[in-house]
Amino acid sequence: MSSTFLVVVVVVVALGFDFTNGFHDTANAVATSVSTRALTPRMAVLIAAVANLAGAFVTTAVAKTVGKGIIDTGLATDKTVLAALIGAIVWNLITWWLGLPSSSSHALIGGLVGAALVQSGSAGVQWHGLAHSIILPALFAPVIAFVAAFGLLLGIFWVFFRVTVGAANRTFRLGQLASGTFVAFTHGANDAQKTMGVIALALFTSGTIDHFYIPTWVKIAAGVAIGAGTYVGGWRIMRTLGQRIFDIEPASGFAAQTSAGATIYLATHLGYPLSTTHVISGAVMGAGATKRFSAVRWGVAGNIVTAWILTIPAAGLMAAACYWPVQWIF
Repeated sequence: MSSTFLVVVVVVVALGFDFTNGFHDTANAVATSVSTRALTPRMAVLIAAVANLAGAFVTTAVAKTVGKGIIDTGLATDKTVLAALIGAIVWNLITWWLGLPSSSSHALIGGLVGAALVQSGSAGVQWHGLAHSIILPALFAPVIAFVAAFGLLLGIFWVFFRVTVGAANRTFRLGQLASGTFVAFTHGANDAQKTMGVIALALFTSGTIDHFYIPTWVKIAAGVAIGAGTYVGGWRIMRTLGQRIFDIEPASGFAAQTSAGATIYLATHLGYPLSTTHVISGAVMGAGATKRFSAVRWGVAGNIVTAWILTIPAAGLMAAACYWPVQWIF
């Protein structure tokens, strides 16, 4: 089978992953806005889709990390990339069906690692890059978002303590128009780049491009795919983030979204392929903890953390299982 056909298949599957990323992670941007009635579901998803598309054109730092910093580009092939994508998509669909806000980003990373291990052994994985760019941000980002949302909401309570509840709710519902759009924009900036990086990796390993860079058409295609997926919507996961962790109010929704967006924005410019799911979940928990720690339904939060822990190894195992069928078919 020709290498050109394989590259086309990889690009199509990568954009399919990007689409599932969009509908899987829609809740990250719009769950709190919908649950506080700042926006209707349809309008929230439309705004998130447009903002996701716009965010895809901000920078390519994350794309370069995913494309060059996780697995050895000298050993990887397009078959490695294709197996990784299939494994990540399968895990995304499983967790979406179960309503668990697991990380699409970590599903992709796990897929790349699993496929590379089967193909080349431990030499196929850049372990330092995995630890520095993936594991450490995964540990610290939710904590940073938790603390930021907790502190911001306490500051909001202090500043607005004389304002009536009704007036405060109206103010922060308006504020959520901006904060929700900001989260969607940063989500597109960080998550669409992961697909860009994978497509560029496939183009480079096949010899279609002579050095690693992100072609303009790849940026456009990835942005459109994640925007379209976002518009489809991830209503199962939205219910988990918007209602089941704790009962979100407009002020806490604004604080959670602003803190999450700022954390994701910083990570994007540093080139870290961050899990937007981890960050927004941490921020929602931080906002909830300002009431009292018992206000957060920690059992639901525990299920979310379990999904986080399982994602990289589970997606890796699925990608590893897919590698030999991909090798046989192509």
